[in-house]
Amino acid sequence: MRSEAAPATAYDDRPYTRGGTVDRSEVGALVQSAVDGDTAAWKALVEGLSPLVWSVVRAHRLSEADGHEVYQTVWFRFAQHLGRIREPDKTGSWLASTARNECLKVIKSLRRLTPTDDPQLLDRVSEDRTPEQSVLDSEEAAAQSERVRHLWQEFEALGERCRQLLRVLISSPPPSYQEVSAALGIAVGSIGPMRQRCLRRLRARLDARGAL
Repeated sequence: MRSEAAPATAYDDRPYTRGGTVDRSEVGALVQSAVDGDTAAWKALVEGLSPLVWSVVRAHRLSEADGHEVYQTVWFRFAQHLGRIREPDKTGSWLASTARNECLKVIKSLRRLTPTDDPQLLDRVSEDRTPEQSVLDSEEAAAQSERVRHLWQEFEALGERCRQLLRVLISSPPPSYQEVSAALGIAVGSIGPMRQRCLRRLRARLDARGAL
């Protein structure tokens, strides 16, 4: 068995959801079916749980090339251990923990973190719009782009732990606290309070800047 190829474009510029989602209550059964050679079950696991793997990779701010390598390694390790996973229903936590360990290996070997570019989304102007409408749309797009830029600037000013936590939590579908704990090494009971503190800090920075 092998995982599907990673996306050709940078994962920082794409939404996390790729191809579908999987209900956590079905994960254990899908794993067992995959062990029995069901390729459809394997595909469902890859498509449904890849967003979680990518969110962990993104939280550790690896380069695009290193991130793709970690992604492939995680699924390779999963395929290797597929028949030996003791708690198949907790596969998400296993993947998150494995992704975290692989990311830390890369970081340790490089002795550095490579930041990725902040995404900037611009609306494309339709050719059949009037010149006036095109100007208005362009100005709105520029204003929205500026708001996004300010948001990411203040986000990057947060502590590294806050950035990692929020990056993982915004993945789609949202990971469970057990998966977040496995991905970042944070106690389950500390995730909620830490999330609130990080969001309050971000909002305070945006308020002070007048960016909201």
